[in-house]
Amino acid sequence: MGQAPEGPGPGAVLFDRDGTLIVDVPYNADPALVRPMPGAREALDALRARGVAVGVVTNQSGVARGLFGRDGVAAVRRRTEELLGPFAVWAVCPHGPEDGCGCRKPAPGLVLAACDRLGVPPGRTAVVGDIGADLGAAAAAGARGVLVPTRATRRAEIAAAGEKAHDLPGAVALLLRPVGGTSGAGRGGDGRCTDGGARRRREGCAL
Repeated sequence: MGQAPEGPGPGAVLFDRDGTLIVDVPYNADPALVRPMPGAREALDALRARGVAVGVVTNQSGVARGLFGRDGVAAVRRRTEELLGPFAVWAVCPHGPEDGCGCRKPAPGLVLAACDRLGVPPGRTAVVGDIGADLGAAAAAGARGVLVPTRATRRAEIAAAGEKAHDLPGAVALLLRPVGGTSGAGRGGDGRCTDGGARRRREGCAL
């Protein structure tokens, strides 16, 4: 369990994997195909330099679909860290859309589990991703969400995003910028989720 840095700004920033940290190769389990998104290392190092914990929250339904196993997820994880440096936590949901898992984004389970592991409340956590499900998970958990659109991002998702940036360094600059002390939707006084509770996390989701 970590300790959030004192002062304004996030104590932790959680990133989506595919299309956010690394180029989206559908259902990829081959580390040779891992390529960082532009500015990813710069953005991550800026957070690390300030003592902000960085983590990954990712849906990997290829496991549920039988396209690859957990070893493939682990291989991509290792290659990602070789290229982008270490992450304080990886939260992975291997279930499919029909499995009803409370960890699969846009449900809040992955975000809440990562916050618990890091010892940082959701209200001091931000989630950065490229699609609406990432921001949906952030909102459901009581965390801040920033959209970094790609070609895969729907126009409606861009229009609905409360905060967005053109690239990852821009997203980090936005998160580190001093802002007024307003509480986000779904947050209680301690920054915890107040949406009535998430669906039950299914066995197999990994940290």
